Amino acid sequence: MRNGINIFAAVLGGVVIGLGIGVLFTPEKGSEVRARIAEAIKARGIKLNRKEMENLVDDITDELKTED
Repeated sequence: MRNGINIFAAVLGGVVIGLGIGVLFTPEKGSEVRARIAEAIKARGIKLNRKEMENLVDDITDELKTED
């Protein structure tokens, strides 16, 4: 059980880092960036409901804005 949690955390961490790098180098509008983040998360097989997805995407974009 613990191993599964570690794998999930590693995958999620990789997604966040990859998305962060992609967002930093894109000249797109925020709404377009959020849509790309959501698509990338779904493509990696992470299952979240709509509200969880929106919250995660918003958290990622907020975090990236504060890093600038």
